[in-house]
Amino acid sequence: MSQLFYLKESSSTNDEISKFLLYENSDFVALHTFNQTRGRGQYGNTWSSAAEKNLAYTLAIKAENFSLSGFMFNYYTAILIHDFLANLTGNTVKIKWPNDIILKNKKIVGILIEKKKINQNNYFIVGAGFNILQEKFDEISNAGSILTQTGQYFNLNDFTQGLHDFLVENFNKFPSEDEIMSRFNNSLFRKNEISVFELNEKRQNGIIKNADRNGNLWIDLENDGLHSFYHKEIKLLY
Repeated sequence: MSQLFYLKESSSTNDEISKFLLYENSDFVALHTFNQTRGRGQYGNTWSSAAEKNLAYTLAIKAENFSLSGFMFNYYTAILIHDFLANLTGNTVKIKWPNDIILKNKKIVGILIEKKKINQNNYFIVGAGFNILQEKFDEISNAGSILTQTGQYFNLNDFTQGLHDFLVENFNKFPSEDEIMSRFNNSLFRKNEISVFELNEKRQNGIIKNADRNGNLWIDLENDGLHSFYHKEIKLLY
């Protein structure tokens, strides 16, 4: 059983989802808005979004239903959002490690996953911000939207309901860890391509090889050879 709630405005759907879990006993409870005013990203980053152009969506899932590690859960979430968007738009979609979604070299989705105990139950709180209809972004930004990257318009309500139904259906049937790793790495942004990275305030070329089960990214660097990195330890500059 799942529930999908709507707020006309929300500071952060990840923060406000807890209010909707106090009286609900569903395995999947979601909250969404088209006007999020103080969205949060990974590691304290902010996620800004134009009102009535984009979607802020949070899905609370009872953690007791899953035996996967946090890293595997994160990977699988990115895979599902990747698959939903690829199927919807008919375009090639990529996952920028650890869990941003890229469409034609622009970030269109940011994902924030937290684990919280609410009303004596442990939950995975899956938050995602989708750029859907926004047309203008900062000139130096790596962000885009489905509209800017594909020219396709989507009704926000229909998009949200389709996303919710897709996630609930697929979170009920986890594949093996081997399949998750294979699917994640097959969709990895700039894998096996020469890219520019910033490490210790210096730039050098490198090639992304793969992500591993511990949440690390393996990169073969021009000067330093093959090394693994955790999130924020190295920056991909494209």
